[in-house]
Amino acid sequence: MALPAYIDASTGAITDGEAWVGLATTTLGSDTGTVTFTSTDDGQVGDWSQYMDLVLICYAQTADTSAAHSYLDTYLNNDTTVGNYARQRLEGDGSSVTAALSTAFRLPVANVNLGANVFGAAVVHFFDINSGKYKSALFSAAADGDGSGHIKMGAVTWKNQAAITEIDLVGWQGTYDIKAGSMLSLFGVLPRMVA
Repeated sequence: MALPAYIDASTGAITDGEAWVGLATTTLGSDTGTVTFTSTDDGQVGDWSQYMDLVLICYAQTADTSAAHSYLDTYLNNDTTVGNYARQRLEGDGSSVTAALSTAFRLPVANVNLGANVFGAAVVHFFDINSGKYKSALFSAAADGDGSGHIKMGAVTWKNQAAITEIDLVGWQGTYDIKAGSMLSLFGVLPRMVA
């Protein structure tokens, strides 16, 4: 078995000082209902069992036309039970601020109402993905709507002790596709091994 590129074969040391490893990137060529990232479980770079955390970065838009913004429903290990997620968020739209507690793991993004070339940006940090405790994540997201934009920050707990091996991103409520041109990238964060 070949060593991953981030390990020096002669010393066994991690060569990436920041310890972030690119796992997968997809840029949608057509409208898509679901984007899925899965662990390869093969001991190679794509095997999530070696990472402490995962970081998801996305620039996305949905086909939703019902509001000024939309969401990517996020499911871990194909767990679509909304009540298995607890979310707290703080959001603002330039004129008001709201704090809320809810179920469901939803990442706010732009929708086609904001314009064909307006994509929302979101960053999600999934912590301690292989631990035997409930999993937690922090997210920040924003989309400029020329006066109707929004910004959101939040925390999510997945009430499950299993290691995270799959992340599914679904256009809001499974009804609205994720639009072509959306880009989603996943990174693994290795444990820091410094002297």
